[in-house]
Amino acid sequence: MTREDRFLEVLAELGGSAGNAKLQAELGWQDATYSRVQEALLEAGKIVKGRGRGGSVSLAESVEVEPPEPVALPKAKPAGKAASRPASGSSFEQIFKNIDDVLWKEKGCNSELDYVEQTSWMLFLKYLDDLEDNRATEAELHGHSYSRIIDTPHNWGSWAAPKKANGSFDHDRALSGPDLIDYVNRDLFPYLQGFKARAVGPDTIEYKIGEIFSEIRSKFQSGYSLRDALELIDGLKFRSQAEKHELSHLYETKIKNMGNAGRNGGQYYTPRPLIRAMIAVTKPQIGERIYDGAAGSCGFLCEAYEYMLPQAKTVAERETLQKRTFFAKEDKSLAYVIGLMNMILHGIEAPNIVHTNTLSENILDIQNKDRFDVILANPPFGGKERPEVQQNFPIKTGETAFLFLQHFIKSLKAGGRAAIVIKNTFLSNSDGASRSLRQELLENCNLHTVLDCPGGTFQGAGVKTVVLFFEKGAPTRRIWYYQLDPGRIMGKTNALNDADLAEFVTLQDGFAESEKSWSVDIANIDPTSFDLSVKNPNKVEEAALRDLQHIIAEILRLDAEAAEILEGIRGLV
Repeated sequence: MTREDRFLEVLAELGGSAGNAKLQAELGWQDATYSRVQEALLEAGKIVKGRGRGGSVSLAESVEVEPPEPVALPKAKPAGKAASRPASGSSFEQIFKNIDDVLWKEKGCNSELDYVEQTSWMLFLKYLDDLEDNRATEAELHGHSYSRIIDTPHNWGSWAAPKKANGSFDHDRALSGPDLIDYVNRDLFPYLQGFKARAVGPDTIEYKIGEIFSEIRSKFQSGYSLRDALELIDGLKFRSQAEKHELSHLYETKIKNMGNAGRNGGQYYTPRPLIRAMIAVTKPQIGERIYDGAAGSCGFLCEAYEYMLPQAKTVAERETLQKRTFFAKEDKSLAYVIGLMNMILHGIEAPNIVHTNTLSENILDIQNKDRFDVILANPPFGGKERPEVQQNFPIKTGETAFLFLQHFIKSLKAGGRAAIVIKNTFLSNSDGASRSLRQELLENCNLHTVLDCPGGTFQGAGVKTVVLFFEKGAPTRRIWYYQLDPGRIMGKTNALNDADLAEFVTLQDGFAESEKSWSVDIANIDPTSFDLSVKNPNKVEEAALRDLQHIIAEILRLDAEAAEILEGIRGLV
């Protein structure tokens, strides 16, 4: 089959009309190949440009696409029923790549952060449309009516992906160019922003809709680029659990790329193997409340959900996991939106994420009802807080992470468990705030484990980190340390993996000693400095390098021996 025949066949499968971005994605061709074949077919009169907008093509009415020649197939099993072709992970991945290509050409998008932000709001609306379709179908099966959240003029099928009666894309009804930009900015976004005021409460999906579209805006300047992106997004499906899992994996990859994109991206991504190890140690259970007050992209809560999902055996337990288990706060608008989308893709329909500055709350106002059973977090490194924010904490410091640590200690229930990532300098800083905070931690919590992470664990962060594991309610008696050493230089191509942390998780369960792990009794901690520095007593010391004088003396001795040998050889000649 020639490329021209293949082009016409796929176009026919799509209903005889399709946007260039979607058709190219289905064909899997490079830009140059697609353009060359398209031009040839236009000249031959076999296709025409779409009437409703630029950037689409349709079969010419006189063209008939012949079916491919039959191929001999093995005899089918008699009981088998033909299955419809599912959207494979590879096709979803290709769609994501094509969306990035569209965004790369869009003048309003300049970085990986922009790519994720713009993908997120379109993904959210497509997810919401599929969710509403599922709910409507379920209601119909039970003989009930269903009132859609998004009204008809603003739902996905009316403006983003209008369809003909046969299910093919209707390019004549689809807005594009300046008209599409004007509709999105002047009609759609204001309508969606209004849900925040109309919602009955902050724990509803209606409120989340209003929050998301109050925090971000469309950065598209070209309505043609936006039209291409929307058609690609329409190819993603959120119907089955397998499809949602694949999309969540691809979205996580985008977040990871954003985290590696530069200085500002690091706040969004904590390596997932490290998160999984922290969860394996804290062991959250159904019925417990899990919290992250510096949520970022909600990686901790998403991984905790995956860990706890197999525990939910009943309808009641699944409802508890969905609605009363995971709680978060996030100050940054983009991170808030990404965190919401990430949790939704992982299966939590209306995440309990509050858009607020966690540190603006006076920790003395935290009551027992506000406390949590498990806290998992990676607060920002190196941030500096203003004096009015520091007034909310007993131990005054401008270091953002140290304020967060005070917040987390106060937010734990008695007997609650925490795993917190923090700069390793916290263990030994000599300033008054650091000493006081270490004293507070040791006297009011059982700091039972310190995981020392190697440099390069966080791409681009430029700092070494440790993870503090502690329980609230009893003072520290003994601290178990583990010095993580993957045996390689960490980097983008040698990132942390689950195998690197397997020994830590195994040994930590019994606080076992090894070449990489040891324990320190509280009696051996300096009661003045409360220094908790990582000092491995079990590591085999490397032989000390000799000084220069010894090396010179050794060279001279060997030279003298060589001269004697040569002199002896001469005597034999």
